[in-house]
Amino acid sequence: MVYFDHNATAPMLPQAEAAFVAAAREHFANPSSPHRAGARARAELDRCRERVAGRLGAEPEEIVFTSGATEGANAVLRHFAGAAGGAACLISAVEHPCVRAAADAFWKERVHSLEVDDAGRVEMDRFGARLRDVRPALVAVMAANNETGVLQPWEEIAGVCRSSDAVYLCDAVQWAGRLPLRVPAGRTFLVGSGHKFGGPKGVGFLRVPRGVEGFAAMVGGEQEGGRRAGTENLPGVAAMTAALEHTASLADDTTEAAARRAWRRDFVERLAPSGVKAATGEAKALWNTVSLVMPHALNHRWVNRLSRRGFMVSTGSACATGREGPSHVLSAMGLAAGEARRTIRVSSGWETKERDWQALADAVGEIAGELRSEGSSAVVEIPD
Repeated sequence: MVYFDHNATAPMLPQAEAAFVAAAREHFANPSSPHRAGARARAELDRCRERVAGRLGAEPEEIVFTSGATEGANAVLRHFAGAAGGAACLISAVEHPCVRAAADAFWKERVHSLEVDDAGRVEMDRFGARLRDVRPALVAVMAANNETGVLQPWEEIAGVCRSSDAVYLCDAVQWAGRLPLRVPAGRTFLVGSGHKFGGPKGVGFLRVPRGVEGFAAMVGGEQEGGRRAGTENLPGVAAMTAALEHTASLADDTTEAAARRAWRRDFVERLAPSGVKAATGEAKALWNTVSLVMPHALNHRWVNRLSRRGFMVSTGSACATGREGPSHVLSAMGLAAGEARRTIRVSSGWETKERDWQALADAVGEIAGELRSEGSSAVVEIPD
């Protein structure tokens, strides 16, 4: 099996597995317990917090451990919907479903959409105009898109929000562990999920900047400084921390990252004779992700045929699986409905080799030839 669905979830790294087992064996006590075993567990949790904060360029007391980015994004959007009075929320048209749904649920008619260009990027001129027009209390723009890998100018957006006194929520789920990550100054909330970069499922992090009063992702006990109740998942936190440190060190290697960008570029070029094109053109994107508009058939047919050959790809966001209609991300980019329904996502990991990209390109070429030879029974034309 050749796994090209890392944006949905990544295999757990050996470093994360080892950290999980060690924490489960050595620090099984409740970190809130007053005895010596509890104190040792608390000390280990604090060490993990310091290590995660160091990788993010944040202060340890700003890091809150969560069940994942969905929880973190919900908590931020819920808190500021109540704290903002009648003010608005501005989110990009290509945000992850967890951000879109939470914004709609908590802000309702106060949600305003920020349009993107044909590659799915937020344009700073357009952002500035919308900011002046809407005057939002909160802005949500992701760092890198989960479906296309396209990079957003999120550091610039954070700076504009800081000067405008708007809270900024950044979904850094796909960026973390793939590109160097430093939290911008100001009221920037940043969320991540461990399983996207080789940690376990069910654990994530949220950066809560200093000075935010009354924030609580969950109420109950006083865990996480009163900002997230519930017994901490120390084995999960330890595993996520190990995975983040390992992948972040790889992301800091600019030579390695450049090589992987070249693999992605060569892959797209090899597919051109088969009628395949990148949905985002030449836009800057993560080295591991490419969204492909396929010829002839629906994306599900391509996914199934590639799966039978041992290549695991997807149709897009796993969180949108089962929903009717084309992807909201592709629609926001202006892709016609027919093209959107023929689009697949390929997302690799650090363990993916150049030969894996080449083998996938060969398989796509073979399937394209099969679909052409099968004739109209395999060709699905969808009116726009």
